[in-house]
Amino acid sequence: MCGNNMSVPLLAEAVTVSGTEKETAAVIFLHGLGDSGHGWADTMTTIRLPHVKYICPHAPRIPVTLNMKMTMPSWFDLMGLSPDSPEDEAGIKRAAENIKAIIDHEVKNGIPANRVMLGGFSQGGALSLYTALTCQQQLAGVVALSCWLPLHKSFPQAASTSGNRDMPILQCHGEMDPMIPVQFGAMTAEKLKIIVNPQKITFRTYPGLMHSSCPQEMAAVKEFIEKQLPRI
Repeated sequence: MCGNNMSVPLLAEAVTVSGTEKETAAVIFLHGLGDSGHGWADTMTTIRLPHVKYICPHAPRIPVTLNMKMTMPSWFDLMGLSPDSPEDEAGIKRAAENIKAIIDHEVKNGIPANRVMLGGFSQGGALSLYTALTCQQQLAGVVALSCWLPLHKSFPQAASTSGNRDMPILQCHGEMDPMIPVQFGAMTAEKLKIIVNPQKITFRTYPGLMHSSCPQEMAAVKEFIEKQLPRI
């Protein structure tokens, strides 16, 4: 083993669901605003594959403008949740670098980048999309749940040096989401089609689902992970 978790701040505290056999792939899954990695680690345990390691880091605690500057776990500051809201560009880019550091750590420890998948829910899904689309290493794919693409006006230019123009993306959204309306998810899917190979994008919506996940959605996530990260 070269390098240790302490050299990557987010990894030191992250919840990791280990494989039950030799780990040949990794899924890095990012929680939503005000949450922690624990709940999603539990969810990943229910859909785990024996050769995959699941890493669920905790976001740092920062004041969030949207919530009256209250301090809470947040990957970056949020000013609003509409496509035209001002965005925390510096914070988003800094957060993406911290996720890329986790990818680099996994690569150093023997899991190639093309066997690493990013995923997340809400703000975490947004960060996973931004990180993958600005990452020079070719990744296995992205699972983007109930989310949006941050700094969407900077694309496709922001992805010009990305290794992920042909990357599969599974995007899922609840049709009754009161926080991030499903129309925002649909707009995101259309934007993604001009950044990556449109045939690699799957956008699924779930009737009656609000700003959360459901068993059908998690079954689709498991199927996607199995397809993109098969046992080798």
